[in-house]
Amino acid sequence: MNPNSRTLRNLAWFAVAFALLVIVFGAFVRLSNAGLSCPDWPTCYGKLTWPKHDHEIEAANAAFPERAVESHKAWREQVHRFLAGGLILTTFGMTFLAWRRRRDLPAIVPVLVAASVLIVFQALLGMWTVTWKLKPIVVMAHLVGGLSTFSLLAYVALRLTLPAQGRADTGALRRMAIAGIALVALQIALGGWTSANYAALSCGMDFPTCAGRWWPATDFREAFVLWRGIGVNYEGGVLDADARTAIQLTHRIGALVVLGHLLGVILAAWRRGFRRDALAVGIVLAAQIALGISNVMLGLPLPVATAHNAGAAVLLLVLFALLVRLRRDVA
Repeated sequence: MNPNSRTLRNLAWFAVAFALLVIVFGAFVRLSNAGLSCPDWPTCYGKLTWPKHDHEIEAANAAFPERAVESHKAWREQVHRFLAGGLILTTFGMTFLAWRRRRDLPAIVPVLVAASVLIVFQALLGMWTVTWKLKPIVVMAHLVGGLSTFSLLAYVALRLTLPAQGRADTGALRRMAIAGIALVALQIALGGWTSANYAALSCGMDFPTCAGRWWPATDFREAFVLWRGIGVNYEGGVLDADARTAIQLTHRIGALVVLGHLLGVILAAWRRGFRRDALAVGIVLAAQIALGISNVMLGLPLPVATAHNAGAAVLLLVLFALLVRLRRDVA
């Protein structure tokens, strides 16, 4: 590997780790109910940082009477914005370096260009999350967009690292891996919708049943209304109990579908000699299921809920590692 490729590979892995940090910290902000702790964007109460001293807090409360300053939350939101800005610059830098070597990296450049476009849209979603007061469709899209950006960066890092080991008999496994990634992405979206609508504990601290029943009262029609107009403050949620229960049950059913398919992927990968990848997917999948169940049974503790978001990203990473390894060498 020449020095330029090595530099780009190292930068790609740095970007992957940085993106994971942004995702985890963003989950921490959202799950600690700090998403609206800065009522404006991109400043926080009109400041580049956030109000910290008594006179700053007094001035901020006078300027934004609709939202009293909570300094212990405001720093979280603004630090998340700083981290996101750093990731944007890192992604742009990678794209520039790869573009200069676009003849040597024909499979990498389009992915990085897509990541650069997506991360700009992510910034807009971050703004709308605040200005549209935690609108669920925006909060969900912001989560999906963050994990999509992470996935694109991970794909680049993996392509620059892993050798092609696909064979004539691994085409079906590759298609299974692609389907697995799609199902995990859909389950992540459902998880984002669950969180954005404050439905994580709609079944109480009860698993595998829900509020003591296998199928309690639900309202699926109301649960999945994506657009309810602008101007409503969604902090704390606006849905009734039956609609939130429908969301939680859908997320649980989605988890069963993902589990069944990924068990098939693991078995097929093991049989075809990709045993380290099969083991990695199995370990992360088991941890993610345990975290999801723990969220319910322990009452959504912040460390566990945040780790559940990180687990989703790592699950995508190991699935993309398998997918990249399954490509055919066309050199």
